[in-house]
Amino acid sequence: MSDTAQLTPSETSPYAGLPPINVKLFEAKARKGLSFDQIAKSINKDEVWVAAAFYGQAKLSEEELKKVSQVLDIPATEALSELGNHWWPNRGLGPMPPRDPVVYRLYESVLVYGHAIKAVVHEKFGDGIMSMIDCKVTIDKKPDPKGDRVVLTFDGKFLPYATW
Repeated sequence: MSDTAQLTPSETSPYAGLPPINVKLFEAKARKGLSFDQIAKSINKDEVWVAAAFYGQAKLSEEELKKVSQVLDIPATEALSELGNHWWPNRGLGPMPPRDPVVYRLYESVLVYGHAIKAVVHEKFGDGIMSMIDCKVTIDKKPDPKGDRVVLTFDGKFLPYATW
């Protein structure tokens, strides 16, 4: 099945609830054979952030949206009319537990290691949280003789809980 054939939104699809222009962004990306990294470099952003914007979880500025439209050969006026100043991202995950195997494994990693990660964060930083608002996420591929490894980094600002 081609990438574009999979873009028909269903109720459980990651494309469900997205403005139609987002589906067009995915279709144009597939048609041009571009990666999120290639698109990101064209607007001087990170590939994970650009992917989040395609999924409606981040907001492209007007200038970024014009550049993405140009790279993907789609009308900027159409993109701006659907994703302009009146539109705001939905940063939710969707149904719980997640049904997609990759997203589920990320969810599972917090279920399995969450308490240990929390304990180590508290030992190293004190009582607080890691900001996902001020966070950079990177994904790297690391060759390994047993099979390539996924290196997932969350680089978030520590926010201590206030005392009063």
